[in-house]
Amino acid sequence: MIRSLTRFLVFFLVAGTLAYAGYRMLTPATTKTVATEKSEKEEEHSDSVAMSDAKVASAEIELAKAGPAVLHDSLLLNGMVQANQESLVQITPRFPGLVREVRKRIGDRVEKGDVLAIVESNQSLTPYELKAALAGTIIDRQTTLGEYVSEQKPAFVIADLSTVWVDFSVYRRNLSRVRIGDQILIDPADGGAKIEARISYVSPVGSSETQSALARAVVPNAGQRLRPGLFATGRLILSEKKVAVAVKSSALQTVENRTVVFVRDGEKFAARDVELGERDPDFVEVTFGVLEGDLYAARNSFIVKAEMAKGGADND
Repeated sequence: MIRSLTRFLVFFLVAGTLAYAGYRMLTPATTKTVATEKSEKEEEHSDSVAMSDAKVASAEIELAKAGPAVLHDSLLLNGMVQANQESLVQITPRFPGLVREVRKRIGDRVEKGDVLAIVESNQSLTPYELKAALAGTIIDRQTTLGEYVSEQKPAFVIADLSTVWVDFSVYRRNLSRVRIGDQILIDPADGGAKIEARISYVSPVGSSETQSALARAVVPNAGQRLRPGLFATGRLILSEKKVAVAVKSSALQTVENRTVVFVRDGEKFAARDVELGERDPDFVEVTFGVLEGDLYAARNSFIVKAEMAKGGADND
């Protein structure tokens, strides 16, 4: 009987030990599963963030629709805006004399025949009028009240700025790629859309100092976006390719080593993994991940990425 009792106690102790060990082994596994599920939920949540329309507007996040685009193989050129010399005139006094009255200043718009100044002739001591020879803008004035003027120096320079010249420098290694009639997209760096123009002149001689030659475009200047004396850049179009779906290059962001585009659905941005194709400086082809018509963060998309990293708290 004593042996039976001893066996029972040993069996009970062994069974209890095994049960406790099994409990200890199962408890961490359960905790790990819960933690994994929580981590997966948090990761799923981190791929989207809510931002109200007001917050999007205040952050200056530009929204655009993905769709067809034309990608360009191009050559970037630096240029200078010049007054169109074929629409420019210098107003010179007919007789030497003293300026008795000045009626126009630099920047004034004038019509043909407008009086610019009154000059008293030294010969006859009678006043005569200096008049505008064409309609345009006064871009230079070399006279002041009471000053002696003569036919040796222009008193005013008037230019019709409805068209301007943009002179681009082309290095000799690229001269064979530039032709009269080539399309060029000019960026005045004012935040507006690029201006489309054509190369109208390529200089037959070059500069020994810069080892470059001049290529000129005559550009319509509606709204006076191009101002003589300022720099401008031009993208000379060498070839074009149409693609079915493209987004702006500024829309691309990297999240955990994945290239994503933030697509907007309602008041949420979702990070879409994308596969990319051809690109140019402005647009990139999307072969997978974004569909035509999808609304996405085209500019300042890094702000969406920052909001997502913070957990998406929508503090308007």
